[in-house]
Amino acid sequence: MKRLRYFICTACALMMVTACNDDFVSTQPLEEVPNEIVWQNAALAEAFVFEIYNGFGVGGFYEEQMASLTDEALFTHPGRGINTVTEGRANDADQGRLMDTYSYEQMFIRIRASNIAISNLRNPQFADAARANRLLGEAYFLRAYFFQQLLRTYGAVPLIDFTFKLEDTEHSRPRNTYAECVDFIIDDCDSAALLLDGVARVDGRINEVAALALKARVLTYAASDLYDNGTAKAKSTLIAGYGNPEFIGYTSGSRTARWTLAKQASKAVLDHTEYAYKLDLVEKATVEEGTENYRSIAMGGGSTLGDAAAKSDLILGRFFNDLKDERGGWVGRDNGPNGYHNWAGNTPTQLLVDDYEMVDGARFDWSNPTHKAAPYQNRDPRLYASILYDGANWKPRTDDVRERDPFNQIQTGQYEVGNGSGTKTLQYGLDTRNSPVEDWNGSYTGYYYRKFVDADPAIIDQNTRQRVPWPLLRYTESILNYVEACIELGEEAEARLWLNKIRFRVGMPAITDGGDALRARYRNERRVELAYEEHRYFDARRWMIAAETLGRKATLIRIEGKLNPGKVVNRYQYNTENYTYTYTVGTIDPGIENRAWNDKMYFTSFHRDEINRNTKLVQNPGY
Repeated sequence: MKRLRYFICTACALMMVTACNDDFVSTQPLEEVPNEIVWQNAALAEAFVFEIYNGFGVGGFYEEQMASLTDEALFTHPGRGINTVTEGRANDADQGRLMDTYSYEQMFIRIRASNIAISNLRNPQFADAARANRLLGEAYFLRAYFFQQLLRTYGAVPLIDFTFKLEDTEHSRPRNTYAECVDFIIDDCDSAALLLDGVARVDGRINEVAALALKARVLTYAASDLYDNGTAKAKSTLIAGYGNPEFIGYTSGSRTARWTLAKQASKAVLDHTEYAYKLDLVEKATVEEGTENYRSIAMGGGSTLGDAAAKSDLILGRFFNDLKDERGGWVGRDNGPNGYHNWAGNTPTQLLVDDYEMVDGARFDWSNPTHKAAPYQNRDPRLYASILYDGANWKPRTDDVRERDPFNQIQTGQYEVGNGSGTKTLQYGLDTRNSPVEDWNGSYTGYYYRKFVDADPAIIDQNTRQRVPWPLLRYTESILNYVEACIELGEEAEARLWLNKIRFRVGMPAITDGGDALRARYRNERRVELAYEEHRYFDARRWMIAAETLGRKATLIRIEGKLNPGKVVNRYQYNTENYTYTYTVGTIDPGIENRAWNDKMYFTSFHRDEINRNTKLVQNPGY
């Protein structure tokens, strides 16, 4: 009873004290800072803008990557909405797999934050003008970037350049035209470039060149087939029947003028030669040099792999460190071979592997007996930096597997072991779905991807994070954008000049083609150079070649190694003296994935919930 009386008295005393203290009702929450204070303090304003950067997500390093929505890769594990996209079944109630960085809702959350920053930084309330200008430039870029993500996914969207207030009663906004969206984004890029002129380069932070590169990308897309309504109508009856073409492309104007703007914007990036990594070679690099050059670029110029100067190619990256356990640190675990206890998430298709040329520039051809007998010999050096194939030398196996494979080679086939003239058994490779290591998460295609996974040769287990930056914007992308514009403008000599700079760097011979052949070589060059960087998804659409590329059935390789007569092998190792290998191309079982193209997939639908929220939002064609 005394204890109860004590609690009651204490509570009453507290009530009396707080009742007499007027400050109690004005207590500020400890985890929040009032808006007016944020914009009076340079450090707090900077923290606000830095948080908007989180709209980049982990770049493309999600477990389910956009590559698996294209003919670059197949996602190994069932479900996840991948098939909904690749089989053309997406609709306004089920969009299928959609990365966070292309989400309508998520992008507008970041756009709103950018609008808040821009409105407050135009007239800064703190004294550091240079800091305010830099933050304002970053905010303009971020708004442009997020609108660009929406534009290339959905077509035109409502342009919101203000923040709604609590007293606002009308929140529905109609879509602007495609042309208006492009102009708006370009204006933001120009504002960002002007404000960030002369700002020092810092890893992971926006500068003037990033703004110029984003502008070049947007204008390159804007000049493409999909966004010219006359061209798109001629190639798609679905688009031809759409009642609001102004939302999905230009309904008037000159494509030549648009390509000229794209070329000029790309050249403005190319003039920043401090980002040009090994583009001054007068002859092609060796195969070994070319492979290492490409690996170094893909790894962000990491010191564990090749030349640290390769980082210069990366204009803007999403960087990771060990302070946060982010998905981007697990790209190796998510995609590495199951024989290394990794998850084999996004595995290369045979379609992609076939598109790597021979090292002499010839097209790889399965009907060529020499090519078919040794499909991984004498290929584009980028193949060796990007793809793990049967027999490829790689890292040491983990301790529990090392005894099975002391040779450290990828094993994705079936091989005879024993006496070639007598008793022998057929065993599955360690990196197959019948592996004695792990048999549930191996590749269906017979490949694993190496690009981005090779960060540190010392990392061989699945429990160590990597630090590979995701390339949001690369100097090489701007070169390719420039080449594309030159081709479309008929300036073929200039296009070949810059395309061959990229090829020499990776150990490939010069291209001499012209006309349609040059366009085809360029598109293939872009495909292999930018593999797994989230470009193929959009390139196949904007070129309107998706039906014959993304709509193809995903292909795989089946490999069998038969012992040569008289050879005795007790522990398997890839060796052409001991084995004769056969390679058979097949297609993925329809029960796993049955790819098909539907023209409605040129644009992602607005989700039904978004249409219900904004009744002025007109849906895309086919939904």
